[in-house]
Amino acid sequence: MTTMSPQPSRRSFLTAALAAGGGLSLGMRLPFGLDVARAADAVPEVNAWVVIRPDDTVVIRIARAEMGQGTMTGLAQLVAEELECDWSKVTTEFPTPGQNVARKRVWGNFSTGGSRGIRESNQYVREGGAAARDMLIRAAAAAWNVPAGECSAASSVITHKPSGRTVTYGKVAEAAAKLDPPKEIKLKDPKDWKIAGKPVKRLDTRQKVDGSLTYGIDLKMPDMVVATIRDCPVPGGKVKSFDAAKVEAMHGVKKVVPVGETGVAVIADGFWNAKTALAALPIVWDDGGRGNVTSASIAAMLKEGLDADQTFIGTKAGDAKAALAGAAKIVEAVYSFPYQSHSPMEPMNATARYTPDKCEVWCPTQNAELTLAAVAETSGLPVAQCDVYNLLLGGGFGRRGAFTDYARQAVRIAMQIPGVPVKLIWSREEDMTHDYYHPISMCKLRGGLDAAGNLVGLQVRLSSQSILAAVLPQNLKDGMDPVVFQGWNATGPEGEFGYKVENLLFDHAMRNPHIRPGFWRGVNTNQNSLYSECFIDELAHAAGQDPLEFRRKMLKPKHLAVLNAAADKAGWGKAPAGIYQGLAQFMGYGSYVAAVAEVSVNKDGRVKIHRIVAATDPGHAVNPAQIERQVSGSFVYGLSAMLYGECTVSNGAIEQTNFDVYNVMRIDEMPKVEVVIVPTGDFWGGVGEPTISVAAPAVLNAIFAATGKRIRNMPLMNNDLRAA
Repeated sequence: MTTMSPQPSRRSFLTAALAAGGGLSLGMRLPFGLDVARAADAVPEVNAWVVIRPDDTVVIRIARAEMGQGTMTGLAQLVAEELECDWSKVTTEFPTPGQNVARKRVWGNFSTGGSRGIRESNQYVREGGAAARDMLIRAAAAAWNVPAGECSAASSVITHKPSGRTVTYGKVAEAAAKLDPPKEIKLKDPKDWKIAGKPVKRLDTRQKVDGSLTYGIDLKMPDMVVATIRDCPVPGGKVKSFDAAKVEAMHGVKKVVPVGETGVAVIADGFWNAKTALAALPIVWDDGGRGNVTSASIAAMLKEGLDADQTFIGTKAGDAKAALAGAAKIVEAVYSFPYQSHSPMEPMNATARYTPDKCEVWCPTQNAELTLAAVAETSGLPVAQCDVYNLLLGGGFGRRGAFTDYARQAVRIAMQIPGVPVKLIWSREEDMTHDYYHPISMCKLRGGLDAAGNLVGLQVRLSSQSILAAVLPQNLKDGMDPVVFQGWNATGPEGEFGYKVENLLFDHAMRNPHIRPGFWRGVNTNQNSLYSECFIDELAHAAGQDPLEFRRKMLKPKHLAVLNAAADKAGWGKAPAGIYQGLAQFMGYGSYVAAVAEVSVNKDGRVKIHRIVAATDPGHAVNPAQIERQVSGSFVYGLSAMLYGECTVSNGAIEQTNFDVYNVMRIDEMPKVEVVIVPTGDFWGGVGEPTISVAAPAVLNAIFAATGKRIRNMPLMNNDLRAA
């Protein structure tokens, strides 16, 4: 465990260090039309993106959250590339959202999700590095009284080419800080990258190995107390009553407090004493009339939606109904996808300290600005009197993105013991009972083939819960949730449907049970790719055609390129005896992905996934080694969901509350993953989420090849694959 000061020093702006020894802090021109103020005296103002200390250490500020995906290193690579600094001397820190607000959002968007960290901010962070390099060169040129055009920079050293004179960045930092940034910034051609685009080691690996990194759950502060909470297990319910007197005298207990209308917390001198007392606390719940809801009743609701008359149309081309009516053969199937829990290794936690004048929260969050707004609203204090210090996330997967419930709870508890830091830690049971789950859905697909086996019409009816309706209703468009059609868009840079089919109809029957849905890594691309890619496989077999060749006839160029890359690397059609192959392709988060899976199934129905070959085109590849790790990691998540991921509902509440009943893949189950990166270099796509989408359908199609059985209901553990 790591002991930290109340305001972590790495969150500070290094004012004292710069005042004592000088240095450079550069604010960059961002796409918000704002210029950051600059110091005019000998001590440069601590500014926005880059700090260069007198010892040539380069501190790069990262506004996006780091939760294991490598965004921190990737963004630093982009800045360092344009800065032409010594990569071995680069370090990073997170600014706070309070500082961002105070400085008119100079750092821009703090939200980290949807694989957007690098693809949305690459331009202005690269411009930041380029502007810094220009200013440093001009400062050195002025000191030498030579034209700046005669100077160049490399590895934190500026060289005057005619004379051979050199100076390091740290020595000209103060002078550079007084200069205006360049009015025009020219970025490097990616073909000339020396740091970006290379498989450099992550900046946080050593600290993870030696344990020096502080996750939210590790935080220690003087006089800190620890709280844990129980909230009504039925969403929408509340506390009817609790008997604090039963546990107030237990060892280590400080206080028992209500948390809003829905929860009760025990505050103690440590987590174990708080948890023990909470387990003994008598609580009576009011389920809000939802105690009769079950998985069966939710399934009936979704099934009704499959044939409903009123729907939202997401994609329409030609006349799918007429094409199906005239088809030589019609194939129809119904698939389903269950609720799934995020289950990050680190459960929800937040540390809050409240006084009537200030409220501060230290927590792992994917959106520090949203958390800041929640802290201000909950505490009743102005934003200027609040701040959030983002700590390393022990997993996020979307759970710590649009949701601030755990931070709000910490503030409500801290308000009842002002001036004392309170660390709220959810138990694993609380974490899994109060998730925002991957939404449940059913899907009916109908495809029409002509006499030659060509797909002439495709109709897809999705009956599912809407995340936007529950979380961001302001983003609905005339009542429709456009996000449910991820990967099924007719056109567009985010998630285009890959097949050229003249007659398409994709629509959605929105059905919203009371179980809370949320953004779960990959979101709707996961079930949409499973539905479409497994069904495309069904159509290929119905047409009597090889699944790869059937797809090749219809795929758009970039979709086809990644599928070909995966198929070629895997040796499609050349698997050893007893090994069966399946494939899938999809587009999500701006990137094109494909996979070929190789499996075997023994006579007892046990599946062994031997190998997955994955191809991805993210446009630009900032760190190829990190992309390979993200692709492999996404398969761990996607395959765990396919094999075991299911949350069921009884008496209005989720039944699975720990890993004994909510399983994840073990090491011996993980297949060999081979990654083929085929960047076209003409766009910026995501990396962390896209390839999850092809994990399940590639494996399920391989299982069909092995057994002749179509698996249409997830997870796989609920299906019998034993030989007849």
